[in-house]
Amino acid sequence: MKVVIFASSITGQLRHSLKIIIMKLNNITPIAAMLLFVLIGIGSCTTDQDSTLAAEVAANKDSAIMGKEISFESSSKTENSETKGLKSVKLGVAGDFVILSKTGITSVYKSSITGDIGTSPITGAAIVVDCTEVTGSVFTVDAAGPACKTTSATMLTSAIGDMQTAYTDAAGRSNPDYLNLGAGTIGGKTLLPGLYKFTSSVNIPTDITISGSPTDVFIFQVAGTLKMSSGVRVTLEGGAQAKNIFWQVSDAVTFGTTSHFEGNILGQTGINMQTGATINGRMLAQTAVTLQMNTVNKPE
Repeated sequence: MKVVIFASSITGQLRHSLKIIIMKLNNITPIAAMLLFVLIGIGSCTTDQDSTLAAEVAANKDSAIMGKEISFESSSKTENSETKGLKSVKLGVAGDFVILSKTGITSVYKSSITGDIGTSPITGAAIVVDCTEVTGSVFTVDAAGPACKTTSATMLTSAIGDMQTAYTDAAGRSNPDYLNLGAGTIGGKTLLPGLYKFTSSVNIPTDITISGSPTDVFIFQVAGTLKMSSGVRVTLEGGAQAKNIFWQVSDAVTFGTTSHFEGNILGQTGINMQTGATINGRMLAQTAVTLQMNTVNKPE
Protein backbone atom coordinates (compact mmCIF):
# COMPACT_ATOMS: atom_id res chain seq x y z
CA MET A 1 0.00 0.00 0.00
CA LYS A 2 1.32 3.49 -0.87
CA VAL A 3 0.26 6.40 1.29
CA VAL A 4 0.93 9.86 -0.12
CA ILE A 5 1.30 12.69 2.36
CA PHE A 6 1.82 16.31 1.45
CA ALA A 7 3.80 18.51 3.77
CA SER A 8 1.29 21.28 3.48
CA SER A 9 -1.27 19.23 5.39
CA ILE A 10 0.89 18.69 8.45
CA THR A 11 1.58 21.25 11.18
CA GLY A 12 5.17 21.98 12.08
CA GLN A 13 4.81 20.44 15.53
CA LEU A 14 3.51 17.17 14.09
CA ARG A 15 6.26 16.79 11.55
CA HIS A 16 8.77 15.49 14.07
CA SER A 17 6.21 13.10 15.63
CA LEU A 18 5.16 11.82 12.25
CA LYS A 19 8.73 11.03 11.26
CA ILE A 20 9.10 8.87 14.36
CA ILE A 21 5.79 7.11 13.67
CA ILE A 22 6.78 6.41 10.05
CA MET A 23 9.99 4.72 11.20
CA LYS A 24 7.85 2.23 13.13
CA LEU A 25 5.22 1.63 10.49
CA ASN A 26 6.96 -1.45 9.06
CA ASN A 27 5.39 -3.39 11.91
CA ILE A 28 1.89 -2.00 11.34
CA THR A 29 -0.48 -3.52 8.82
CA PRO A 30 -1.24 -1.39 5.74
CA ILE A 31 -4.86 -0.76 6.77
CA ALA A 32 -3.82 0.38 10.24
CA ALA A 33 -1.19 2.61 8.63
CA MET A 34 -3.80 4.29 6.46
CA LEU A 35 -6.11 4.92 9.43
CA LEU A 36 -3.23 6.40 11.39
CA PHE A 37 -2.34 8.82 8.63
CA VAL A 38 -5.98 9.83 8.24
CA LEU A 39 -6.21 10.63 11.93
CA ILE A 40 -2.96 12.61 11.82
CA GLY A 41 -4.11 14.46 8.73
CA ILE A 42 -7.42 15.39 10.35
CA GLY A 43 -5.77 16.56 13.53
CA SER A 44 -3.23 18.68 11.68
CA CYS A 45 -5.62 20.73 9.54
CA THR A 46 -6.10 24.45 10.32
CA THR A 47 -8.33 27.11 8.82
CA ASP A 48 -5.25 28.62 7.08
CA GLN A 49 -4.15 25.40 5.42
CA ASP A 50 -5.42 23.18 2.63
CA SER A 51 -6.28 19.78 4.09
CA THR A 52 -4.84 17.42 1.45
CA LEU A 53 -4.47 13.71 2.16
CA ALA A 54 -4.35 10.88 -0.45
CA ALA A 55 -3.89 7.15 -0.28
CA GLU A 56 -3.20 4.51 -2.92
CA VAL A 57 -2.11 0.87 -3.14
CA ALA A 58 1.41 -0.33 -4.00
CA ALA A 59 3.60 -3.44 -3.76
CA ASN A 60 7.01 -2.20 -2.66
CA LYS A 61 8.55 -0.72 0.48
CA ASP A 62 10.58 2.50 0.31
CA SER A 63 12.01 4.98 2.78
CA ALA A 64 9.74 7.65 4.25
CA ILE A 65 10.38 11.31 3.46
CA MET A 66 8.09 14.18 4.36
CA GLY A 67 6.31 15.73 1.41
CA LYS A 68 7.09 12.69 -0.79
CA GLU A 69 5.43 9.37 -1.54
CA ILE A 70 5.71 6.76 1.21
CA SER A 71 5.05 3.14 0.34
CA PHE A 72 4.56 0.00 2.39
CA GLU A 73 4.44 -3.69 1.52
CA SER A 74 1.53 -5.79 2.66
CA SER A 75 2.66 -8.72 4.79
CA SER A 76 0.14 -10.92 3.00
CA LYS A 77 1.70 -10.36 -0.45
CA THR A 78 3.09 -13.50 -2.05
CA GLU A 79 4.59 -14.08 -5.47
CA ASN A 80 5.02 -17.25 -7.48
CA SER A 81 8.76 -17.57 -8.01
CA GLU A 82 8.23 -19.28 -11.35
CA THR A 83 6.63 -16.13 -12.78
CA LYS A 84 9.78 -14.16 -11.98
CA GLY A 85 12.15 -16.34 -13.99
CA LEU A 86 12.43 -19.05 -16.60
CA LYS A 87 9.39 -21.30 -16.85
CA SER A 88 9.87 -25.05 -16.61
CA VAL A 89 9.49 -27.39 -19.57
CA LYS A 90 6.28 -29.40 -19.23
CA LEU A 91 6.95 -33.10 -19.87
CA GLY A 92 3.37 -34.33 -19.67
CA VAL A 93 3.01 -38.11 -19.69
CA ALA A 94 6.67 -38.41 -20.73
CA GLY A 95 7.57 -37.21 -17.24
CA ASP A 96 6.28 -40.50 -15.83
CA PHE A 97 9.25 -42.27 -17.42
CA VAL A 98 12.92 -42.39 -16.53
CA ILE A 99 13.75 -43.79 -19.99
CA LEU A 100 11.51 -43.27 -23.02
CA SER A 101 12.59 -44.10 -26.56
CA LYS A 102 11.13 -44.31 -30.04
CA THR A 103 13.51 -46.98 -31.40
CA GLY A 104 14.72 -49.11 -28.50
CA ILE A 105 16.40 -49.51 -25.11
CA THR A 106 19.32 -51.89 -24.62
CA SER A 107 21.40 -52.71 -21.58
CA VAL A 108 24.62 -54.61 -20.98
CA TYR A 109 23.80 -56.51 -17.77
CA LYS A 110 23.60 -55.46 -15.06
CA SER A 111 22.25 -51.93 -15.01
CA SER A 112 20.09 -50.51 -12.21
CA ILE A 113 17.09 -48.51 -13.43
CA THR A 114 14.74 -46.84 -10.95
CA GLY A 115 11.57 -45.66 -12.68
CA ASP A 116 9.39 -46.70 -15.62
CA ILE A 117 10.77 -47.36 -19.09
CA GLY A 118 9.06 -47.71 -22.46
CA THR A 119 9.35 -47.60 -26.24
CA SER A 120 6.97 -46.51 -28.98
CA PRO A 121 6.18 -46.89 -31.81
CA ILE A 122 8.75 -49.66 -32.17
CA THR A 123 7.86 -53.15 -30.99
CA GLY A 124 8.55 -54.19 -27.42
CA ALA A 125 11.18 -56.57 -28.79
CA ALA A 126 13.45 -53.51 -29.04
CA ILE A 127 13.62 -53.36 -25.23
CA VAL A 128 16.61 -55.55 -24.47
CA VAL A 129 16.62 -55.14 -20.71
CA ASP A 130 16.35 -57.83 -18.05
CA CYS A 131 13.40 -57.46 -15.68
CA THR A 132 15.77 -57.65 -12.70
CA GLU A 133 17.41 -54.41 -13.86
CA VAL A 134 14.23 -52.35 -13.52
CA THR A 135 12.62 -51.08 -10.31
CA GLY A 136 9.47 -49.87 -11.97
CA SER A 137 7.34 -50.86 -14.96
CA VAL A 138 8.32 -51.80 -18.51
CA PHE A 139 5.78 -50.55 -21.09
CA THR A 140 5.47 -51.80 -24.66
CA VAL A 141 3.09 -51.26 -27.58
CA ASP A 142 2.63 -54.98 -28.22
CA ALA A 143 3.06 -58.41 -26.70
CA ALA A 144 6.79 -58.59 -27.45
CA GLY A 145 9.52 -57.64 -25.00
CA PRO A 146 10.62 -58.59 -21.48
CA ALA A 147 8.45 -61.01 -19.50
CA CYS A 148 7.59 -58.27 -16.99
CA LYS A 149 6.21 -55.89 -19.63
CA THR A 150 2.86 -54.11 -19.56
CA THR A 151 1.22 -53.46 -22.91
CA SER A 152 -0.16 -49.92 -23.17
CA ALA A 153 0.03 -48.61 -26.73
CA THR A 154 -2.34 -45.67 -26.22
CA MET A 155 -0.52 -44.34 -23.18
CA LEU A 156 2.85 -44.70 -24.92
CA THR A 157 1.58 -42.77 -27.94
CA SER A 158 0.63 -39.92 -25.61
CA ALA A 159 3.98 -40.06 -23.85
CA ILE A 160 5.92 -39.92 -27.11
CA GLY A 161 3.80 -37.00 -28.29
CA ASP A 162 4.46 -35.14 -25.04
CA MET A 163 8.18 -35.90 -25.31
CA GLN A 164 8.32 -34.33 -28.77
CA THR A 165 6.28 -31.33 -27.61
CA ALA A 166 8.68 -30.81 -24.70
CA TYR A 167 11.66 -30.99 -27.06
CA THR A 168 10.09 -28.36 -29.33
CA ASP A 169 9.29 -26.15 -26.35
CA ALA A 170 12.84 -26.29 -24.98
CA ALA A 171 14.39 -25.76 -28.42
CA GLY A 172 12.13 -22.81 -29.13
CA ARG A 173 12.94 -20.73 -26.05
CA SER A 174 14.36 -17.34 -27.07
CA ASN A 175 16.50 -14.56 -25.57
CA PRO A 176 19.16 -16.75 -23.90
CA ASP A 177 20.90 -15.55 -20.77
CA TYR A 178 24.11 -17.20 -21.95
CA LEU A 179 25.20 -17.67 -25.57
CA ASN A 180 27.95 -20.18 -26.44
CA LEU A 181 29.37 -20.13 -22.92
CA GLY A 182 33.00 -21.22 -23.01
CA ALA A 183 32.70 -21.74 -26.76
CA GLY A 184 30.87 -24.95 -25.85
CA THR A 185 33.51 -26.29 -23.45
CA ILE A 186 32.01 -25.82 -20.00
CA GLY A 187 34.25 -27.95 -17.79
CA GLY A 188 35.12 -26.36 -14.44
CA LYS A 189 32.26 -23.88 -14.55
CA THR A 190 29.49 -23.14 -12.08
CA LEU A 191 26.23 -22.76 -13.98
CA LEU A 192 23.52 -20.47 -12.64
CA PRO A 193 19.78 -20.55 -13.42
CA GLY A 194 18.74 -19.43 -16.87
CA LEU A 195 18.59 -20.24 -20.56
CA TYR A 196 21.83 -21.39 -22.21
CA LYS A 197 22.14 -21.54 -25.98
CA PHE A 198 24.96 -23.32 -27.83
CA THR A 199 25.07 -23.10 -31.61
CA SER A 200 27.37 -26.13 -31.82
CA SER A 201 28.42 -29.08 -29.65
CA VAL A 202 28.98 -29.04 -25.89
CA ASN A 203 31.88 -30.81 -24.20
CA ILE A 204 32.26 -31.39 -20.46
CA PRO A 205 35.89 -32.48 -19.94
CA THR A 206 36.03 -31.69 -16.21
CA ASP A 207 33.55 -31.42 -13.33
CA ILE A 208 30.84 -28.75 -13.38
CA THR A 209 28.46 -27.40 -10.74
CA ILE A 210 24.85 -26.39 -11.27
CA SER A 211 23.89 -23.90 -8.57
CA GLY A 212 20.44 -22.59 -7.72
CA SER A 213 17.42 -22.83 -5.46
CA PRO A 214 14.92 -25.74 -5.43
CA THR A 215 12.61 -23.77 -7.75
CA ASP A 216 15.19 -22.45 -10.21
CA VAL A 217 15.01 -23.67 -13.81
CA PHE A 218 17.92 -24.40 -16.15
CA ILE A 219 17.51 -25.00 -19.89
CA PHE A 220 20.44 -25.90 -22.14
CA GLN A 221 19.91 -25.72 -25.90
CA VAL A 222 22.61 -27.71 -27.70
CA ALA A 223 22.69 -27.61 -31.50
CA GLY A 224 25.29 -30.41 -31.78
CA THR A 225 26.45 -33.31 -29.64
CA LEU A 226 26.73 -33.43 -25.85
CA LYS A 227 29.77 -35.31 -24.56
CA MET A 228 30.96 -35.80 -21.00
CA SER A 229 34.40 -37.28 -20.38
CA SER A 230 35.05 -40.37 -18.28
CA GLY A 231 35.03 -39.84 -14.53
CA VAL A 232 33.55 -36.34 -14.78
CA ARG A 233 30.71 -35.31 -12.47
CA VAL A 234 27.85 -32.84 -12.52
CA THR A 235 27.19 -31.63 -8.96
CA LEU A 236 24.11 -29.78 -7.74
CA GLU A 237 24.49 -26.92 -5.26
CA GLY A 238 22.26 -24.62 -3.24
CA GLY A 239 19.19 -26.84 -3.47
CA ALA A 240 19.07 -27.06 -7.29
CA GLN A 241 17.03 -30.08 -8.42
CA ALA A 242 17.60 -32.39 -11.35
CA LYS A 243 13.90 -32.33 -12.25
CA ASN A 244 14.24 -28.61 -13.08
CA ILE A 245 17.24 -29.05 -15.40
CA PHE A 246 16.61 -29.64 -19.12
CA TRP A 247 19.21 -30.51 -21.75
CA GLN A 248 17.74 -30.21 -25.26
CA VAL A 249 20.25 -31.85 -27.59
CA SER A 250 19.88 -32.12 -31.37
CA ASP A 251 22.64 -34.72 -31.86
CA ALA A 252 24.01 -37.72 -29.96
CA VAL A 253 24.56 -37.65 -26.19
CA THR A 254 27.49 -39.63 -24.76
CA PHE A 255 28.45 -40.08 -21.11
CA GLY A 256 31.95 -41.42 -20.49
CA THR A 257 32.77 -44.31 -18.19
CA THR A 258 32.00 -43.77 -14.48
CA SER A 259 30.76 -40.23 -15.15
CA HIS A 260 27.75 -38.79 -13.31
CA PHE A 261 25.09 -36.57 -14.87
CA GLU A 262 22.15 -34.55 -13.53
CA GLY A 263 19.01 -33.46 -15.36
CA ASN A 264 16.46 -34.36 -18.01
CA ILE A 265 17.81 -35.11 -21.48
CA LEU A 266 15.53 -34.32 -24.41
CA GLY A 267 17.47 -35.94 -27.23
CA GLN A 268 16.60 -35.73 -30.92
CA THR A 269 18.85 -38.72 -31.58
CA GLY A 270 20.53 -41.35 -29.37
CA ILE A 271 21.64 -41.29 -25.74
CA ASN A 272 24.61 -43.53 -24.92
CA MET A 273 25.91 -44.34 -21.44
CA GLN A 274 29.30 -45.99 -21.28
CA THR A 275 30.34 -48.51 -18.64
CA GLY A 276 29.62 -47.47 -15.07
CA ALA A 277 28.14 -44.05 -15.88
CA THR A 278 25.26 -42.83 -13.69
CA ILE A 279 22.47 -40.30 -14.09
CA ASN A 280 19.96 -38.66 -11.79
CA GLY A 281 17.44 -37.58 -14.39
CA ARG A 282 15.43 -38.73 -17.39
CA MET A 283 16.55 -39.93 -20.79
CA LEU A 284 13.87 -39.07 -23.35
CA ALA A 285 15.22 -40.00 -26.77
CA GLN A 286 13.71 -39.74 -30.22
CA THR A 287 15.91 -42.67 -31.27
CA ALA A 288 17.60 -45.23 -28.97
CA VAL A 289 19.03 -45.38 -25.45
CA THR A 290 21.96 -47.71 -24.75
CA LEU A 291 23.18 -48.73 -21.30
CA GLN A 292 26.29 -50.58 -20.12
CA MET A 293 26.10 -51.50 -16.45
CA ASN A 294 24.75 -48.09 -15.53
CA THR A 295 22.70 -46.59 -12.70
CA VAL A 296 19.67 -44.55 -13.78
CA ASN A 297 17.45 -42.82 -11.22
CA LYS A 298 14.29 -40.83 -11.93
CA PRO A 299 14.55 -37.47 -10.14
CA GLU A 300 12.06 -36.66 -7.39
